[in-house]
Parts: sequence; structure tokens; C-alpha cells
Amino acid sequence: MSIESTPEGDADQPAARTTELASELGDAITDLPAYRKFAEAKDAVENDEEAQQKIEEFEQKREEFMLARQTGNATNEDLRDLQATQQELHEIPVMADYLEAQSELELQLQELNEIVSEPLAVDFGEKAGGCCQD
Repeated sequence: MSIESTPEGDADQPAARTTELASELGDAITDLPAYRKFAEAKDAVENDEEAQQKIEEFEQKREEFMLARQTGNATNEDLRDLQATQQELHEIPVMADYLEAQSELELQLQELNEIVSEPLAVDFGEKAGGCCQD
């Protein structure tokens, strides 16, 4: 008695291979210089006391502004203060490096997304954005 592959078993092979390829792609992305630069910049920001303090300050002001906006009490001065705090955060050297590295990585990931999506004839980014789009 021989064991033959069943049609059901064969159907799982493309899915398994696709999963394997996706994992390989993820590993390859982590080897990209842009990804390594981003990871290093992220670590630098996470370990920088000044950056962490400024992030907390910005997040607090952003929350206060959002609450004021929801209650109708937000002013243009509040918005300018929030924007100034964000600018100060972005001017910290480790944060500026992080934002640049993030932008470079996002550009490469967008290029990869376009390459992967091209043969699919489906814009997953648009579909993931919500329903009822024509």
C-alpha cells in the first residue's frame, strides 16, 4: 500500500511556500542597511534622556490639546505651543537622526510593497483604509 498525496495536501503547499517566502522577506528586510540604521537610531532615541523627556513633554501637550479641542477650548496659541514643542523634539540630534532613518526605511518599504503588489492587481493599502471606496 503506497501513500499518495491528496488534493487537500497539495493545496496547502502554495500557502506554506508563501508563508516561507514572507518570512524570508522579513529576514531580508532586517538585513537592509536602511533597516539597521533605523533600528540603531531607535535604540539611540530610547536611550537618550533628553529625547525621552522631550517625548513625554510633547505627548502630554498633545493630549492636553486633543482634550481642549474635543471640548471646544483649543486655541491657536495652544496649537502653536504644541507645534513648537514638536519642533524642539525634532531638533534633538538623536531624534533628527531617527526621523531621517525612519523616512529612508519607509521609502524602501513602499518600494517593496509596490513590487510585491504589482502582480496582485489589488491595492491593499487602499482596501485596508476602510470600506465603501469606489
